[in-house]
Amino acid sequence: MASPSREPQLDALMTFLAVARLGRYTAAAEVLGVNHSTVSRRIAALEDAMGGRVLVRGAAGWETTPLGRRAVAAAERIEASVRELAEDGGTAMQGMVRIAAPEAFTSAFLVPAMARLQARHPELSIELIAATQRVRQNRSGVDLEIVVGRPQVHRAFAVPISSYALGLYATPAYLEGAGVPSSVAQLARHPLIYYIESSLQVDELDLAVQSLPASPASIRSTSVFAHVEAAAAGAGIGLLPDFLADADPRLVRVLDGVYAHPLEYWAVTRDEGPRNPVVAEALTAIREHLTR
Repeated sequence: MASPSREPQLDALMTFLAVARLGRYTAAAEVLGVNHSTVSRRIAALEDAMGGRVLVRGAAGWETTPLGRRAVAAAERIEASVRELAEDGGTAMQGMVRIAAPEAFTSAFLVPAMARLQARHPELSIELIAATQRVRQNRSGVDLEIVVGRPQVHRAFAVPISSYALGLYATPAYLEGAGVPSSVAQLARHPLIYYIESSLQVDELDLAVQSLPASPASIRSTSVFAHVEAAAAGAGIGLLPDFLADADPRLVRVLDGVYAHPLEYWAVTRDEGPRNPVVAEALTAIREHLTR
């Protein structure tokens, strides 16, 4: 008699899909309403049935193997079929979408867009992860990523969604005391507020300072909002996103028309992502908000 573990069962497959999306057994267990050991047992059963590993541990949690990506595709087809049956009855969209985006984009654009989406679909759960980092080739913990700059990824769908620029900003009081620079070269006398160089993972953001002179000792942070507040506190000249700084009455533009570093936000999903109705709806909501 064949062992039942040799045949993938639906609960094992859908449990695996939850882990692939969330990146953690504990998070999947919470969403599914089971305990950690049940998740572990189901994943083991699926791997036994499929004859290989479907998950490997990565720096950001569990990530899918090539065999696991095949299992994800199968699980999402089943999930989509079940959702179609529910939508035929006119019910609201359900489930969860998990989105990673840079801190400034999350606050300025993603939160209001997802608030409108959740109001239209009250049974849809939305998780937002604020992270300024490059896209990963085999990212498994999120459904949709917003990144700075054109991503170089395989087996993924990527589309530009918005452009902006980094500019130089300071308070009028700081400029009155320290002097207003009239050229990029004169920035060498001013503390530059920006990211910690050793922790900056995004090449396009690193390029923004390559045309600027070396800075005196200054305040550096991994948080863009710390950059804004440091500049507003008169700690120096901040290299800030224009959509944040232009709207801040405490700050004025420095070297306007002389220096600006143009950038783009891109949306990235797994190659299955655009066919997932929840992911597609979230991306549509983001683009609608940016257009608005």
